[in-house]
Amino acid sequence: MNLSNPDFNPAQFQRQDSLSGLGRIKPELYKQRSVDAEDGRRTDSCGRLHFILKFDFDLEQLIVKIHKAQDLPAKDFSGTSDPYVKIYLLPDRKTKHQTKVHRKTLNAVFDEVFLFPVAYAELSSRKLHFSVYDFDRFSRHDLIGQVVVDNFLELADFPRETKLCRDIQYVTSDNVDLGELMFSLCYLPTAGRLTITIIKARNLKAMDITGASDPYVKVSLMCEGRRLKKRKTSTKRNTLNPVYNEAIVFDVPPENIDQISLLIAVMDYDRVGHNEVIGVCRVGSEAESLGRDHWNEMLTYPRKPIAHWHPLIEVGPSETLRPSISLNVLN
Repeated sequence: MNLSNPDFNPAQFQRQDSLSGLGRIKPELYKQRSVDAEDGRRTDSCGRLHFILKFDFDLEQLIVKIHKAQDLPAKDFSGTSDPYVKIYLLPDRKTKHQTKVHRKTLNAVFDEVFLFPVAYAELSSRKLHFSVYDFDRFSRHDLIGQVVVDNFLELADFPRETKLCRDIQYVTSDNVDLGELMFSLCYLPTAGRLTITIIKARNLKAMDITGASDPYVKVSLMCEGRRLKKRKTSTKRNTLNPVYNEAIVFDVPPENIDQISLLIAVMDYDRVGHNEVIGVCRVGSEAESLGRDHWNEMLTYPRKPIAHWHPLIEVGPSETLRPSISLNVLN
């Protein structure tokens, strides 16, 4: 094998005895669906993934080479897809690897190598998880399917170089449960003040090998893909069901309110490494489904906090932001 600090202003938040707006719209109606799932008829196999596994005893690491994906389903209206692959060695979600995106193809050749530091004795309790996605520049990325390897010690040639070909199993985005976030939105047109109150989250995906996470929430004020400002909550330690009740305030003039959106990311704090994204959601006039309706409901009922639960979705490789700009460019 060829191996190659939170900035809050609580005084500006007017506490309410009850959260208004619950029940106006029905979040359960907003299923996360692929663009090609209109008729609901899908086969379990969504192509095949070819990869190579090997264990290096000297360095104590699992070596994974993703060779190629074949016969992928077409996810775009052009009849092609833009596939890439994410890899985890579960239950650890801190160490995530990701291939490059291959454009307009149903047969992608990746030939990328990834390393997972792990003791050989631990492999019997670990699972190698491949998620194959279709990249989308303008909306959330579609999950094509997944491959799971959970029987390392039963593989014929392992720990020597082992070539494998596995069917990519179809799963709905609903099966990839990252948890939910409840927050309220309130807009005061006369003051030009937008308040998002991060209330709580539930059933977050565990990111640490201990089975827990250290979550905080980062909110970005966006305009045309550019970040104007960002704020974050405090970090809650060792929990998958954090309670925040923290208000974040942005100044947004009424003439700009239709041009901005909020990107909300639930993050897992890491003391020594990089903070990881657990999941994201977006609200705004051009957001999808629940995110758009929640935003419109806020505008319909000004000066009143409107609260809803939002399912979290995975963040894709395109979620890098263009340079920050100021609100005056919107005029």
